[in-house]
Amino acid sequence: MLKIENLSFDVNDEKGEKEIIKDLNLEIQDGKFVVITGPNGGGKSTMAKLIMGIEKPTSGRILFDGVDITEMDVTQKARLGISFAFQQPVRFKGIRVLDLLRLASGKHLSVGEACTYLSEVGLCAKDYISREVNASLSGGELKRVEIATVLARGGKLAVFDEPEAGIDLWSFQNLIRVFERMQATTKGSVLIISHQERILNIADEIVVIAEGNIVKHGSRDEILPQILGTDSAVDACRKLSGFAEQ
Repeated sequence: MLKIENLSFDVNDEKGEKEIIKDLNLEIQDGKFVVITGPNGGGKSTMAKLIMGIEKPTSGRILFDGVDITEMDVTQKARLGISFAFQQPVRFKGIRVLDLLRLASGKHLSVGEACTYLSEVGLCAKDYISREVNASLSGGELKRVEIATVLARGGKLAVFDEPEAGIDLWSFQNLIRVFERMQATTKGSVLIISHQERILNIADEIVVIAEGNIVKHGSRDEILPQILGTDSAVDACRKLSGFAEQ
């Protein structure tokens, strides 16, 4: 179980100190498929980075299976079974897709095993297994390779930051199928930052974050009707939270 207690995160810019996350509390039970949504700039991606250890909170703590992981770095959290997929995946010149999958899994995957993960995300394994993870891959291809690495790692918690960003419609349709299979088969928890209706529609729970705090948290059946309709999910979340851009 992931438990976030009184989490805050401040940054300093030319205007002075700004509070991005404000005394946030959240629990994610084992085996749950949770989507976090809300208006842009509300703190969603920052919270994901705090969970993963990319950023360190100003105050509060993060517990994972009862262990305080607040001050742990990315590598330490990965060893505990937490995976993270960036909004903009990192490119690695000189590293093959096969190498990356082996690094993610923590073992020497056979080519056949690696190809299974690529097939899961809709990539023809023979065309990609020896490709470099560099600029030769499109945004959609790179996104699916990164998701394949998360599948290869397994673990107890997978965090995805706007996995739909920068991919084409065909890739997005395949992405939804991957998440549907994860929802049906995962033994761990999946946490996705998104405001895409098709991803919201397969969630067990939806969390709405605006202005650095949680304004709604409940089952899909409870929350989804409140944030969908004639408006986009982002606009609906803004109205739900009473947040209006200045």
